[in-house]
Amino acid sequence: MATEEANQEQMPKMHPSILKIINQKKEIRTKLAAIKHKIGVYSAKGGVGKTTVAVNLAFAMKEQGYSVGLLDADIDCPNVTLFLGISDYVEQGYPLKPQEVNGVKVLSTAMFTDDAKKPIIWRGPLIAKMISEFFENTEWGELDYLIIDLPPGTSDAPLSIIQLLELDGFVIVTTPPKIASINAMRSGMMAKRLGVAILGVVENMSSGDPKGGKETAEVLGCDFLGTIKNDPALSTLSDEGKVPVLEDERIRQEFINIIKKITNR
Repeated sequence: MATEEANQEQMPKMHPSILKIINQKKEIRTKLAAIKHKIGVYSAKGGVGKTTVAVNLAFAMKEQGYSVGLLDADIDCPNVTLFLGISDYVEQGYPLKPQEVNGVKVLSTAMFTDDAKKPIIWRGPLIAKMISEFFENTEWGELDYLIIDLPPGTSDAPLSIIQLLELDGFVIVTTPPKIASINAMRSGMMAKRLGVAILGVVENMSSGDPKGGKETAEVLGCDFLGTIKNDPALSTLSDEGKVPVLEDERIRQEFINIIKKITNR
C-alpha cells in the first residue's frame, strides 16, 4: 500500500485539459484500430494540387487492390466532392457514414450542405471539433489506407490532425516554382518538429525537370516520390467530376509509380 502511494506521488501532475487531449487521442486510436495506415497529403502553400494528389492517390490505391478511405480535412473550403462530381446533399445521421464512390469511402463537410458555393465560416475551435468528429464519430470500418487531404497553412487543422492521430506520415506536395518549394519545406519542417514522418515529396504540375521537388526532398531528408506532369487532361477530367487515374492510363501510371514507393516503405 505504501509503495502504491509512493508511485502515485511520483506520477507527473497534469492539467485536466492535457489529460482530456491524451484520453481523446486514446479513444481515437481505439476507434480507428481497423485502419492500418493513415497518410496526410499536405503543403503550407495553397494551389499546389494537394486535393488532386490526394484524390488520385486514393483511387489508384483502390485500383491496386487496397481498401481505401478519403477524408477531406479542408473543413471550411472543401473540394474533394467537386473533384468526384458529388453534388447530392445527403442527410447525415449519427455516427457519420462516408459515401462510397467507386469503392472508396469518402467524407467531406461539403456533404453536409445543400449548396457547394455556400461558405463555411467557422473559427478555429469549431474546425478542430469537426476534425475530431471525423475521427471519433465516423464509421470508417476496416481500411488499408485512409488518405487525408489537408488544408494549406501550419495552424489549426493540420495541428489538430497531428495532435489527434497517429499518422504514418505526410506526402508533401509542391510545384516547380521556388516559392512553392520553400512553403513545402516549411510544411515538412513543421511535421518533423512535431514528430511525424515525411513519406516523401511529390512535384505536381511538373514541366519534366523536377528540380524544385528534388530540392525540397533533399532539404527535408526524405524520398522524392515522383512527378505529376502539367497535363491539361488532369484539370479537364477533374473539372468534369471524373477521377483522372480511372480515365487516363498515363496519369494512372504516374500515380502507381508514387504508390509503389509509399507502400514499399
